[in-house]
Amino acid sequence: MYQIDFRHPGKIHFIGIGGISMSGLAEILKDAGFEVSGSDSTKSAMTDMLQEKGIPVAIGQRESNITPDIECAVYTSAIRDTNPEFQAVRKLGIPVLSRAELLGQLMKNYKMPVAVSGTHGKTTTTSMISEILLHGNTDPTLSIGGILPSIGGNYRSGGHDYFVAEACEYTNSFLSFFPRIGVILNVEEDHMDFFKDLEDIRHSFREFAGLLPEDGALVINGEIPELSYFTEGLKCRVITYGWNDRFDYHPEEVSHDELARASFTLCRSSGDRQRFTLSVPGDHNVSNAMAAIAVADLLGIGRTITAGALKDFTGTDRRFEYKGQIGGVTVIDDYAHHPTEIAATLTAARNYPHKTLWCVFQPHTHSRTRAFLHEFAQALTLADRVVLAPIYEVTGREIEALDISSEHVCEEIRRLGKDAVCFPTFDEIEKFLLENCINGDLLITMGAGDVHKIGENLLGT
Repeated sequence: MYQIDFRHPGKIHFIGIGGISMSGLAEILKDAGFEVSGSDSTKSAMTDMLQEKGIPVAIGQRESNITPDIECAVYTSAIRDTNPEFQAVRKLGIPVLSRAELLGQLMKNYKMPVAVSGTHGKTTTTSMISEILLHGNTDPTLSIGGILPSIGGNYRSGGHDYFVAEACEYTNSFLSFFPRIGVILNVEEDHMDFFKDLEDIRHSFREFAGLLPEDGALVINGEIPELSYFTEGLKCRVITYGWNDRFDYHPEEVSHDELARASFTLCRSSGDRQRFTLSVPGDHNVSNAMAAIAVADLLGIGRTITAGALKDFTGTDRRFEYKGQIGGVTVIDDYAHHPTEIAATLTAARNYPHKTLWCVFQPHTHSRTRAFLHEFAQALTLADRVVLAPIYEVTGREIEALDISSEHVCEEIRRLGKDAVCFPTFDEIEKFLLENCINGDLLITMGAGDVHKIGENLLGT
């Protein structure tokens, strides 16, 4: 594998630079003195932001974007061998690295790299850890899969002590990393267009745990089924958290305020008890916070600092994000696109003030929709009324056509006895909501695609 020389920065080109992770890595390299360029298939707010920061971005991927002076090309998992830029770099003999390989090489430049993995909760937990390190004035370098308001973006270039990054299992990306502290939040079925089955996914997470060195540590959700599969034989320290006293960290005296935000007493295995108050809703965020606290303890962050940071943390963009009100209807947007995430978000929302809880859900990829058809329907029944948008397909992600649509999810929800409707366009959904939502209702737009535009259009933002 090609190794980037960080002591002698050269020219790096990003194929697919508009992605949330790719854009952050591009900015980190630019801050480190590299000459950075990139391309993307479509113009977006992210490509505009990169250009404003002095990174040239070509819209449209073509052979002419590749020049012989490029030292290395970085590409995302969505880039196929047929991509004209990918073919051009191969033709010119320019070395290539995947996004994950570059991120792994970056980790080697830091004393304490932290990688946060899990089927869901990665962005929130990574952001919580980031907020704690920022409050502790540790000058961390951060690579987050969402926009963190306190840094005004999804990345931060800092010192060379702490590097915190999300670790995604898709295409086994996180197996290219070099963490000293690893976090496993949960292990469930997802990305079934890549993994064969749940056992294949579990094996991948076990391999991730095995990356940790003897002087490192694994923070893991102790309630993951057959936990010993992931921890047996590890040389590193293992720290568990969960909802009862069998684990190193567990909560007691959990309560919620009028906006579903939790307060809890954290019990450590040392016998120490400490009260925490969160500014993000839902019990799933209590679990995320326990993982973040365990990492903070490992890094020696003062406990008062940790508590203050978690109280100040109000979430990242598209994670139960308050968007505004129209006609007395509160509009929330959430990135949930896996059945477990949907259930967690809607459970939190049920504790939020409302008359009727509406969920506008946009399934993300045909393969995921087919794999979790019943589970999606079951989770969505936690809403009072459900509106289905067409499936959002990621360009280049799926090759074979799958006979599945949002109408199938709608039919399954109705079979479970819950009201659901499906529309082919956002315009029709917006018209339906304007005619049916009333003062006091709570409307959540949900999914990993562009479903957030529905709420934004209703609010005129």
